[in-house]
Amino acid sequence: MAGTATVDCVLDVRAELGECPLWCGQENALYWVDIYSGRLNRFDPATGQNRVWTLPEPIGSFALATDGAVLLALKSGLWRYDLTTEERKPLAQPEAHLPNNRLNDGRCDRQGRFWIGSMQDPVDPAMPRGALYRFAADHRCVPMVDGLFVANGLAFSPDGRILYHSDSFKAVRRIWAWDLDIDDGVISNRRVFVDTEGMPGRPDGGAVDADGCYWMAGNDGWEIVRFTPSGKIDRRIALPVAKPSMLAFGGPRLDVIYVTSIRPSSGLEDQPLAGSLFAIEAGVTGLPEPRYRG
Repeated sequence: MAGTATVDCVLDVRAELGECPLWCGQENALYWVDIYSGRLNRFDPATGQNRVWTLPEPIGSFALATDGAVLLALKSGLWRYDLTTEERKPLAQPEAHLPNNRLNDGRCDRQGRFWIGSMQDPVDPAMPRGALYRFAADHRCVPMVDGLFVANGLAFSPDGRILYHSDSFKAVRRIWAWDLDIDDGVISNRRVFVDTEGMPGRPDGGAVDADGCYWMAGNDGWEIVRFTPSGKIDRRIALPVAKPSMLAFGGPRLDVIYVTSIRPSSGLEDQPLAGSLFAIEAGVTGLPEPRYRG
């Protein structure tokens, strides 16, 4: 069903490829990225200010670490980044042999392991060259799933025992669920959670709320969609932009949905705010985002 909710543009920034919003409860601030410009952002809802750290290459995603640093998923690999000194330390290069690939969507599981997907950019529709990796405290980047075009949609159930991820390429459009062993990080029993064929939007970034429902950013669909744990559509919230890219729960009570978006090169007449950051009060509560333990 369609959802009644207030959608506000809280940062009219018009990023080319806004992605990976992540709420920091310690700072009451939202971190997010603009992929191709290599910009890591920190948005303060109380002041409306947005601080930017510019990196020398595209940034697909990131995680805040328990030691105060940031784990960056850049095109070249995974790096440790100090926000104060802006010093970078290389940690892993899982796809050094694939120069046309870049790291994309990433998120920590409840145990603080970072899961990161990749894609060829631009995608070769004849060859899926993306993969999904697990990166733990030992700094080993372990391949977990291959044969993906655009690895996306990472999220975890409230108890951490189900891993969700998707392939947002137009010929696939599926969200999968896996059983996740919370002790050793092994995944098994892959099944289709949602097949979005016939829906307006393709699955982009995702998030799970406190009720265990999965929220999908419907790229090209002008909406975000909530699915029950059984994969049934529970709610849809319309947006003023065609390409929402990812969402995160934030605010002191984790009851605000922040949504990043993509600004296409044309067709902006109906969506002048494309690329901006939006906030939605939908009467739903999220979960604290785990930090990377490494």
